[in-house]
Amino acid sequence: MDCDRVRLLLNGYVDGELDLATSVTVDEHMQTCAACSRHYKMLMSLHTAVSDKSLYRLAPPQLEKRIRSSLRKASPTSRARLALSWRWFAPSALVAAVLLFTAGFLGRGLLTPPAAPSLAQQVQTAHVRSLMANHLVDVASTDEHTVKPWFNGKLDFSPPVTDLAGQGFPLAGGRLDYLDGQPVAALVYQRNKHYINVFIWPSPDKQQGLQSSTYNGYHLYSWSQSGMTFWAVSDVNTEDLAIFVQLFQSSTK
Repeated sequence: MDCDRVRLLLNGYVDGELDLATSVTVDEHMQTCAACSRHYKMLMSLHTAVSDKSLYRLAPPQLEKRIRSSLRKASPTSRARLALSWRWFAPSALVAAVLLFTAGFLGRGLLTPPAAPSLAQQVQTAHVRSLMANHLVDVASTDEHTVKPWFNGKLDFSPPVTDLAGQGFPLAGGRLDYLDGQPVAALVYQRNKHYINVFIWPSPDKQQGLQSSTYNGYHLYSWSQSGMTFWAVSDVNTEDLAIFVQLFQSSTK
């Protein structure tokens, strides 16, 4: 799918109006096209801003009280003039407020770069995408000595691969993915009928402690060791995922 076609579909993509197959195709295109990805982020920023209820303001009750009080105190002639002025001013003020808001919003959208999705969001999205697009693995194997060499020449680093079948987490295979602006290795493990994605790429931090989070109902663990960043994500229960992470860490040190 080319960029022109994707740009036509992005509004429907943002609003969730596309069918699954088209959504997956658009998503895959944006992984490799920085221009379309930036356009999507701009649309998402606009969508979020328009939905922000904090932008809507009601006139304070004190304003109405002051106007009514002024009308009561004014002479009949002045009252008529004031009422006439207010009838003219109210719609004019409303139009002016709408124009100011629109100009301010558009200006903010043009001058403020859209917020990029967090790394946790990217990881969770990549996990869900792998399940939805029927693209869980590029190399399907339970043998770590088959999966690890498959990455040779496809990445500029060698990800650690281990099979944890003996501990109840068999290796299903691996694939290439794209996170944090770079290609990464994705290892896939199973726990009963659940899948666990482990994303790996080089890290400037030699050692970073284990951190856990939950995003959209998915559990995530992240850490760095031996010059690599690791993210594990799954909908398996937190206890099983914590055990898996401990086993993976121990076997790849």
